[in-house]
Order: sequence, then C-alpha cells, then structure tokens
Amino acid sequence: MLASRLVSVDTRKARLWPVAAALLVLCSLVPARVAADSSAKLRSRATDLTQQNASLAARAHSALLELYALDSRLDRQRARIVALRTETARVRADRQAAERRLAIARRSLTSAQRMLSVRLQQLYEQGDSDPVAVVLGATSVNDALNSLDTMNRVASQDKLVIRQTRQARAAYREQSRALASRARELTALEQQASQTALALQRARSQRASYIAGLSVQRRLNAAAISGLVQRARSIEARAQQIAAVSPAAGGGAPAATSGTLTVSATGYSLRGRTATGAPVGWGVVAVDPSVIPLGTRMSIPGYGEGIAADTGSAIRGNTIDLWFPTLAQARAWGRQTVTITLH
Repeated sequence: MLASRLVSVDTRKARLWPVAAALLVLCSLVPARVAADSSAKLRSRATDLTQQNASLAARAHSALLELYALDSRLDRQRARIVALRTETARVRADRQAAERRLAIARRSLTSAQRMLSVRLQQLYEQGDSDPVAVVLGATSVNDALNSLDTMNRVASQDKLVIRQTRQARAAYREQSRALASRARELTALEQQASQTALALQRARSQRASYIAGLSVQRRLNAAAISGLVQRARSIEARAQQIAAVSPAAGGGAPAATSGTLTVSATGYSLRGRTATGAPVGWGVVAVDPSVIPLGTRMSIPGYGEGIAADTGSAIRGNTIDLWFPTLAQARAWGRQTVTITLH
C-alpha cells in the first residue's frame, strides 16, 4: 500500500501551480515560521513596524532638537573661550606695562634718594645745614631769608619727589598684583570653558551617533515593511487564484482553514522537485485544496509544522502526504491517522 502511495506521488499533476511554486520559493528564502505566516499576520507585523518607525521618527526629531541645542551651547562656549583668551592677552599686556612703570618708579625713587643724599652731604660739607649758622653768616637780612627759603624749597621738593615716587611705586605694585590675579582667574576660567566645550562636543557626537542609529533602524524597518507587504499581497493574489480555479464545493463541506482535522498522513521521499516544479523540503505537505486550502499552516503530531504547498491526483478528501529527507524516514512514518491543527 505504501509502495503504491509512493508511486502515486510521481503521477501528481500540478493544480494551481503558481500558488504552490510561490509558496515553496518563499519557504526557501525565509524561515519556515515566517513562510507559513498568513497575509493578515504579515500585514499585522508590517503595521507594528510602521508604528515602530513612527516612534523612531519622534525620537529622532527629539534627539535632533537636542543636537541643535548642544550646537548652540557649544558655539556660545567657544565664543566665551575666544573672549577669555582676548581678555587674558589684554590683562597680560596691562601687567607688562604696569611692571615697566613700576621699574621706572623704582629707579626714580632710587635717583631721588641719591640726589637728596648728595645735597645733604654738600650742605654738611659747606656748613650750611644749620639755619642759625646761615642767618649768622649772612651779610644782610635779605641774604639770610633767601638762603633759608632756598633750603626749605630744596628740602620740600626732595620730600615731594620721594613721597610721590613711593606712592607711584605702591600703586604700580598693587596694580601688577591685581593684574596677575586677574590673569590667573582668566586662565582658570578658560580651562573650565575648554572642559565644558569638550564635554559638549562628546555629547554632540553621541547624540549624532544616536540619530544615525535611529535612521539606520528606520531604513531597515522600511525595507522589512516593504517585504512583508509584498509577501502579503503575493499570498492574497495566490489565494484569489485558488478561489478562482478551485472546484465548486457542490454539496460538500467547505474547505477547512482553522481548527482540527483528522486525516490519513502518508510519508514520501523524493529528490529534486515536486510536480509543481518547486524544490521539495521539510514541511511541504500535499493536500486536497477542496479540503485544506493551499497556503494553510498546520501542526502535525509527530512531524511538526507544515504548510499546504502541493497537490496530487491521488490525494483526495482527508488525505495528506508528508515529505521526508530519506526513504527510511518515510517508510518509518508509513501511513498514520492523525489529528492536525490548522492555523
């Protein structure tokens, strides 16, 4: 009986071969689980991916706004660094000028002190340092007054020069210290601004990479959506062809597309291609389309998942053929009565 069944497989005539061939090619290109998906499931997955792309687009838009904000902050920080460097250069130039003025004030103070020392020495040597002696040595009152006035003017002038020079020296010294402190402060601010700019640059690079990743994911999803929609349309077109050429139901029961069905399952093993011209493979099930429509996914106890992808002249009613890779496996299966679950 099994031998006659195996021989009968060779005599199968292709019915609705475009549908079966397309299904078998689909099985060879994608995993069996994906190949067995119905049109509705494919479109549902395409819808899920479309919603995911919408979510990715919203996230990309938000990330792009953050990127613009980072660019603005980075530009402001860079401008701040330029301003700090400009001010640092100005402060350093002012400090150098203050240092030069301080050096001049020091030399002036030294010169004024030296001149005062020379005058005092001259007065001492000439014996004119004592006002009483000047008055007594004068030839007249006018000479005495003039000599005393000259001594006072010289002494006052020397004291004024020394006091002003000391004040200038103290002012230049304080200015130099203040400018040095400001220069250190500006250097610290510039370092801080540079670190902030570096952190912003790293954040910008990460955000740009994140946006690029979202873009890649969206393109992959779009390609997957296109593939799913095309497969769904192909399945729907083949289903329409099946409906158009399937024999009239007459008074018989309608074809089963879901639920359970008790069938007689026979194992077979053929190399090459089936009667449809498509390659054979595990999970290929030959059915009577009037009972089980082509493209129906099914779970077969003891065999696993299968798909109705072939027909045969010897397969009528609640009968199916299961493909096995070896003749020994087909014979080990033989013919069994099983209850299959249709999806």
